[in-house]
Amino acid sequence: MNKEYRMSEARFQELQEELNYLKTTRSDEVAEMIKVARGFGDLSENSEYDEAKNEQGKLYSRIAELEEILQHVVIVDESNAPSNQVTIGCKVIVTDKKTGKDLPPYKIVGSQEADPMHGAISEESPFGKALLGAKEGAEVSVEAPKGTLIYIVKKIER
Repeated sequence: MNKEYRMSEARFQELQEELNYLKTTRSDEVAEMIKVARGFGDLSENSEYDEAKNEQGKLYSRIAELEEILQHVVIVDESNAPSNQVTIGCKVIVTDKKTGKDLPPYKIVGSQEADPMHGAISEESPFGKALLGAKEGAEVSVEAPKGTLIYIVKKIER
């Protein structure tokens, strides 16, 4: 069974645009790099040619990755989600039960949108999995390297 990639409509559009750019503009740029590098002579000692071929490999790899993601995407419709439950697309504020301190707000997103440094937590991460389905006031436990952490869901925002 293939993996499903859950994401917002906006992220889906971004990935489609990136794929289009890579297949057209970037592909032409890399082909030109290879053509220019071939003009420098002996390919066995041509570092420009090697670098251009490496760039081509990276390009093809990213294209294949994007095609895989877009082929198995599931668009999450945030407008139909329950307002009293943690789902993809909502912002959550939790309190550390042990210290009583509030953590910064986190937005629960699909794995392709995750950016923990900016408060976007993947639904597939241990923290995201623990929060999914929780309601305000609920306790959630998260397995971490330093042990089980317990949080209380303080607020859910859409």
